[in-house]
Amino acid sequence: MATTLEQLAKQAMALPSESRAKLADLLVESLEGDELGRIEELWLTEAKRRRDEVRSGTVNTVPGEEALRKVRDSLEG
Repeated sequence: MATTLEQLAKQAMALPSESRAKLADLLVESLEGDELGRIEELWLTEAKRRRDEVRSGTVNTVPGEEALRKVRDSLEG
């Protein structure tokens, strides 16, 4: 039975955070700039910039659950 995208995503999300980050890097790096439209190319550049900021410690990260809670709270309030 072939692995569906949803199954693959579920397996990837079960990985430790460092492994997920490495996988994300591999996936982003696998995208060919000339295969992407201009908007996708800009998003790729932005994603790499943000990744580098997180790695260098120049930005403070927020755990996903906390971020989602803040969004939910702002929408309810």
